[in-house]
Amino acid sequence: MGTGTLKQILLLTDGCSNEGGDPSAIAALAREQQVTVNVIGVLEEGAMNESGQTEIENIALAGGGISQIVYKQQLAQTVQMVTKQAMTQTLQGVVNQELSQILGKEQEWDELPPEKRGEVMEVVDEIGEKVDLEVAILVDSSASMRMKLPTVQEALIDLSLSMASRGGSNRFTLLAFPGKKKDVDVLCEWTKGMDQLDGIFQKITPGGITPTGPALKATLNQFEKLKKRSLISRGEETFFEERSS
Repeated sequence: MGTGTLKQILLLTDGCSNEGGDPSAIAALAREQQVTVNVIGVLEEGAMNESGQTEIENIALAGGGISQIVYKQQLAQTVQMVTKQAMTQTLQGVVNQELSQILGKEQEWDELPPEKRGEVMEVVDEIGEKVDLEVAILVDSSASMRMKLPTVQEALIDLSLSMASRGGSNRFTLLAFPGKKKDVDVLCEWTKGMDQLDGIFQKITPGGITPTGPALKATLNQFEKLKKRSLISRGEETFFEERSS
């Protein structure tokens, strides 16, 4: 079984979208393109927004990912947990497909005997350490996120450091919405580490509408840009242009 590359969008938000249509539809499109959409709802202690929570759950469900509601103080640990859980969930899906091919029938890993299930999870964990990972992080920078952005920055740096020990390569890109002139602003192009984020969120002026759907679509496009950049770096620009025409 090849390790390949796992692709994720990690959306951090604390409220409802109010511009640009249903973000769940874009999350479903991402899933069709083998990009998992995970959503972390960042709330203040004691705050609860039922419609926002429903939207968060629906986006993750449509995107084949994980949703989690957390308070600001728990954010760093949760970002790492969701990223790793989503990797495991995606890899389990790959293993399920391989089991079906090998056994010639539908065979889910959790239907296996306990000892075989443990062996499968060992394989999943091992691949999870070696698989290449691309994570596009999309941060809601609307006015209500103003006091949470420094915590978001710390959480993303912690994520980068925690993933650095993996055998597989990690690539991250960071976007915030709404952008100054577009749906999103790219705060950090694709990079192997996010330790250079120091102070980046201090440059954001929180406010404006919340175009979560268009922002997700713009974030999804970042994976195609990375693919093109990788092909060009390997001297395959002509091949890419032919495939795109």
